[in-house]
Amino acid sequence: MNTSDGWRPRRVPGARGRAGAPRTPIDYAKVGRSSVRRRARGMTHREAVAAFEQAAQQAHLNRRDESAADDGGRRAAELAEWQRVVQLLAATGGPYDLDTDVVVQEELAEDRRREEAEQQGRQERQRVDDRAEELARLGGAGRLDRSVPSRAGDEAARDLLDESHDYRAAEVDAWLARALADQTGHYADPAARAAAVGSLPVPVRAHAALLAALARTGAPVDGDLEFVGRLAQADPAATTALAAWLENAAAVKGGTP
Repeated sequence: MNTSDGWRPRRVPGARGRAGAPRTPIDYAKVGRSSVRRRARGMTHREAVAAFEQAAQQAHLNRRDESAADDGGRRAAELAEWQRVVQLLAATGGPYDLDTDVVVQEELAEDRRREEAEQQGRQERQRVDDRAEELARLGGAGRLDRSVPSRAGDEAARDLLDESHDYRAAEVDAWLARALADQTGHYADPAARAAAVGSLPVPVRAHAALLAALARTGAPVDGDLEFVGRLAQADPAATTALAAWLENAAAVKGGTP
């Protein structure tokens, strides 16, 4: 059964994009409210009352139509919106104007804020994707070394590679551990180093701790120390304990006359 504005309620599964990926679900209640507002533009209080009564009558008739029962909440939202418009015009006299409807303007402002937040989220995800691809490429080519400074957000890029089981994630882990141990790039900031405790996996932090401890003992740490990474992966707790022991030994030695 058709409604007064020619729209026929129907069951609609989640809309999907061309590649089959789910799109944002349709908010049928919002669609209903928007329809009422467009139709109510310029109406007086008396005209809005008549439109509300017509919509209520149509909703009553639709109750006997099973295809109209599951409309995503559109019809109920339309009735509620007509009732709100009627109450608004009872106070103002009309005509109804979207531009002076405080409720509508607040909703539009909230929509704009949501869209801006979603856009920022998409841009951030793209930035992380691009950085992950860059680090993976450098790691795969053997060029991910001290000449590449770490940046804010590299932990998220590292997580993305790990989640996708990219074999180059191990190279990125070793590079991040080195940057954390050296306190260079992004990790020159004490706040960034503190945040790394919650953003980097335990083996990476253990790797960094042992590298830093070895450096404080005066041992040469510029060569290939792949064994440090292997120790950290195999037993991060023992690696961290070893780093603490070396730090203590270096402190005792430094304090000996």
